[in-house]
Amino acid sequence: MRYYGGCDSGSTYTKCVILDENGKMVSDVTLRSKMNSVISCQEALDQAVGKVDGLNSARELAYLVGTGYGRNRVPFADENISEISCHAMGVHVACPEAKAIIDIGGQDVKGIAIDKDGTVLNFAMNDKCAAGTGRFFEAMARAFEMSLSDFSKLSLKAKNVIPITSQCTVFAESEVISLVGEGKPVEEIAAGIELSVAKRCFVMSKKAGAVNSITLTGGCAKNDGLKEAIQKVLKLKVIELPIDPQLMGALGAAEFARKKGMAKR
Repeated sequence: MRYYGGCDSGSTYTKCVILDENGKMVSDVTLRSKMNSVISCQEALDQAVGKVDGLNSARELAYLVGTGYGRNRVPFADENISEISCHAMGVHVACPEAKAIIDIGGQDVKGIAIDKDGTVLNFAMNDKCAAGTGRFFEAMARAFEMSLSDFSKLSLKAKNVIPITSQCTVFAESEVISLVGEGKPVEEIAAGIELSVAKRCFVMSKKAGAVNSITLTGGCAKNDGLKEAIQKVLKLKVIELPIDPQLMGALGAAEFARKKGMAKR
């Protein structure tokens, strides 16, 4: 059996997926990224390879594709492919009926339209400001002095919404701290945060050609409050992926590796 790998070197997390010849996912790893992306990728690859019987090193993969923020620094990669293409392919593999993506990464937000073969039809990216990204949510969770997981569910308890007017992460964090200090209900402040991010996703959803539904990828796709806010603001059904949405870039990279590797045989 030959194996094919995809390594998504993100600014916040590094992900790795290994597929067998039949496209079955046999291993996956998600690690917090270190300052040195080469070390992060090496650790993710080592752990992923360690879960597959018969594999001892990433060098033994039949084909390896790097993607993400540090895609040019993935050790042993045969080539690198943009995260936009890899997220589209990953979603296509995981959920073929999904045709529009909002990918909320650590530092940017992307809207991606998928063609019937998993290639990209169109995309838009907001990388000018960290507001609405994974870093933004981490800052908000810090302001509430709670874990990111707990924060993602906080807004679900809200009966009302307290709007967050600041569009900058730094100012928004200060605004949130002030509201908390005033004794405002924390769940209503959280609902305002989720709503502000959902509104930022509106333009991205249009660029992605979303009509009836949208799929979320990236770590923020696990944010239950954000998913609810997006459904309300965009009036679109959010399609739940059967595979961890944070792995979509690595999965797409691994599928590209499988196709390219099989073609070379």
